[in-house]
Amino acid sequence: MSIEQDWEVARSVQPDPDDYGYDLDQALAAVVSVKATVPDDAFTADILGTERAGNGVVIRSDGVILTVGYLVTEADSVWLGLSDGGSIPGHVLGYDQATGFGLIQALARVELPTLAIGSAAGLETGTQVVLAGAGGRAHSLAGRVAGKQEFAGYWEYLLDEAIFTAPAHPQWGGAGLIGPDGALCGIGSLRLEQSDDSDEKQLNMVVPIDLLSPILDDMLTLGRPNRPPRPWLGLYAVEVDDQVVVAGTADGAPAEDAGLENGDVVLAVAGVPVDNLAGFFRNVWSLGAAGVVVPLTVYHDGQLVEVEVTSADRNDYLKSPSMH
Repeated sequence: MSIEQDWEVARSVQPDPDDYGYDLDQALAAVVSVKATVPDDAFTADILGTERAGNGVVIRSDGVILTVGYLVTEADSVWLGLSDGGSIPGHVLGYDQATGFGLIQALARVELPTLAIGSAAGLETGTQVVLAGAGGRAHSLAGRVAGKQEFAGYWEYLLDEAIFTAPAHPQWGGAGLIGPDGALCGIGSLRLEQSDDSDEKQLNMVVPIDLLSPILDDMLTLGRPNRPPRPWLGLYAVEVDDQVVVAGTADGAPAEDAGLENGDVVLAVAGVPVDNLAGFFRNVWSLGAAGVVVPLTVYHDGQLVEVEVTSADRNDYLKSPSMH
């Protein structure tokens, strides 16, 4: 496996080394491609697929690579494509459901530069950045910070202050967000569609790098942060007209076991009204660690009902990283 070269970012938005006060090509050389395979019977196989591809960033000279967690969740095989055209196997060190970060250990010597860990705190709307994919300038994009704000994902995911960049990168997963000082400020996670009246039709959502430092040592040694896991319900929820609506449940997850169904409207958590995803998730997580019973007031099939969901640790449903 080597870095795919059958596509390029439009030349008009590729980064120009003359526009930056750091060695752009050296920074881009720290980005590798990531290809992972996942067993057919993995919990996430139906949703995320069994073959996943994206990017990762070398953050340590011993071959530790930071990526977005969904690329490597439950992976039993990982290959890293290097900027010189070579490839080496990798081992998944772990992933964190709360931040969305994943870590890979290269299983051979990596003769690549590392990208220094920076901070997203100083990034402001309009700041010029590079969203770097594996393969150098042709796979990287010169963009800007379009905004920083709360982000709630339907899969029980919440960032207090995500970074949004524009224009959108076509291969955003695990891409490295490089700030004005040449340091790593975040990891690409999603591409989002904007409303018709927005100036930018598509944005990338980037996980800020500041969330890594508090959990990095635990991720390296334990494979996950050393903190009580959040209660997980195993439902997919969306906001519709200031209401939290169940859009689906994961097979065998607590929400399905409790009888929640598509179209149910969650009105309150433990008696506290909710009208948006962020409030819903925060209220659930405030009740305690995974395993806590979560009382929900739900509008179901034309009537109000009280439903108790015995939460779980999401990681208990996932296959552990394979050892190599």
